[in-house]
Amino acid sequence: MKPTRFQFGAIRGIFWCVYLLTVFFIAGCSEFEKPITEPFYSQTAPPQRREFRWSNGKMPKSFDPALASAAPETDIVRAIFDGLTETDPKTLKPLPVLAVKWESTDDFKTWIFHLRKDAKWSNGERITARDFVRSWERIVKLGKTVPQRGLFENIVGMDRLGETISPSAELGNEAVKPVAETPSGFVKKSTPTTEPERTNAAVSVEATPSPTPKREIGAVAIDPQTLKVTLIRPDKDFPTLVAHTVFRPVFKDGTEFEAGLNAGIVTSGAFRISSVGQDGVTLDRAENHWDRASVQLERVKFVPIETAETALEAYRLGEIDAVTNAHFEPLALKLLKPFEDFRQTTHGALNLYEFNLKKPPFDDRRVREALSIAIERERLTDGEMEGSTRPAMSFLPFGSGETEKLVEDSAKAKKLLEEAGFPNGANFPTIRLVVNRNDVQQRVARLVAKMWEQELNVKAQVIVVESAQVETIRSIGEFDLIRRGVVLPAADEMTSLLAIFAPPLKPEPVIDPNATPTATPTPPVAGAVPPTEIPATTPVVPDLPAYLLTHKTALAELPAIPLYFPTSYSLVKPYVLGFEINVLDSPSLKDVRIDTGWQPKKTKKES
Repeated sequence: MKPTRFQFGAIRGIFWCVYLLTVFFIAGCSEFEKPITEPFYSQTAPPQRREFRWSNGKMPKSFDPALASAAPETDIVRAIFDGLTETDPKTLKPLPVLAVKWESTDDFKTWIFHLRKDAKWSNGERITARDFVRSWERIVKLGKTVPQRGLFENIVGMDRLGETISPSAELGNEAVKPVAETPSGFVKKSTPTTEPERTNAAVSVEATPSPTPKREIGAVAIDPQTLKVTLIRPDKDFPTLVAHTVFRPVFKDGTEFEAGLNAGIVTSGAFRISSVGQDGVTLDRAENHWDRASVQLERVKFVPIETAETALEAYRLGEIDAVTNAHFEPLALKLLKPFEDFRQTTHGALNLYEFNLKKPPFDDRRVREALSIAIERERLTDGEMEGSTRPAMSFLPFGSGETEKLVEDSAKAKKLLEEAGFPNGANFPTIRLVVNRNDVQQRVARLVAKMWEQELNVKAQVIVVESAQVETIRSIGEFDLIRRGVVLPAADEMTSLLAIFAPPLKPEPVIDPNATPTATPTPPVAGAVPPTEIPATTPVVPDLPAYLLTHKTALAELPAIPLYFPTSYSLVKPYVLGFEINVLDSPSLKDVRIDTGWQPKKTKKES
């Protein structure tokens, strides 16, 4: 007889408890009344060469920047491909990489990136602005197969990915003057480079303009070292956005990725692929990288490990130097927290309850604020989720979200509800709160409903649906509030807000050619949940009100209730320096170094 899901979870939890307690006993914790005296979960001696062994999940599926949307793929892509910019692991600010400096027009809709002259592909060929144009045109052609294609939607001509385009010329159909001829309209945005300044001489291009292109994208190679990007909406953080792996150029047309995990692909990053095998992916320091002298590591080994338990054991034995992207059970997290080599970091994702703004009384901003500030979020994060998440008093865990926040205040919530015409909750309709079928989400929803009833005398009905139904219910509007989880793609404020408040995907009707035409179906009964799963969907370009494009105005309008930010976990040996886990889970291997002289601390024996 197979165990139930509940029994399996209990068995797994017991395994973790027994496993970790056994390890702690081996480490010297022989009595329950004594605290853990080891400072690190594992403090094995460092490797004797500048080699970093990293377990960041299973075996990667591709090395293609266009297809990388999460670890382990994104970690490898960041190491082997350079972008215009890179995200500073500590500050999340954009750092110059292939672009030595950049500038924008006053309205932040046109950006000019000046590329370094010493950047080369691993085969020795020079990297130029045309490589970016060609790679971004490739993104358009790949269309729906690109997981992060939405990040390009603000670039002119790329808001309808999937359509066929003809190869665009660098200059397009407009006459573009050299940047030096029209400096007054641009605002400097980065540290000046040491490269010689450009003159007013004529600008050369690499190709002849196409006479009648069907559609051109807003990326133009003005000359080999100058890339112009035109946006639909102003974006002051665009240099931060292009640090994302999907914007990194690939060599020529990218056909070499069709061979699978090909170790021989042409790369541009600080590391190149040395080998690919069952034991993982090995990278060596690139020979002709423009910044080779500052790279400390000689080799990086990405070690694929299937389970968190296996990764934890390999880390304890000193077989790997860092563990990320592993799902630790709550009990394991509690036991690991005291150790200095265990790290917990706020993750760039948000769990929220979205309002149906078309239905009263949720079209009243006072009602939305009352429901939001009446929730005691720490009871959710510390209680129901056992400290594995952090309260979200804003929509963003970075940038302006760190300063502009809601303030929990039950007294103010009651006053707001009274001003909206519901004194002490009188005549307030029962809230239909839709959540996906998940034990944690159901517990959280019930606790939130209890808070609303206790603080505002407002009742809520928790409606549980399958995860596949959530987007369908959003699209037809059969909810008052609906639970959503959004992963924030970059530390770009506008792009993150577009991801949070993007309208629901519009289902494509599934037509049976043999079916007899029928009348228009009857609208669903209020409160009912459609029994079918989500059909195929088509991405839509977000067309949002202006107030949703800045964090300050979005927080003022409150179209949703931010609940909590998930956290990510890692184990990093004490001899590993410069490995910074941040809100975007994007550590830079260029900054990592191994302290080969590090020695384990001696444990102080308690009397």
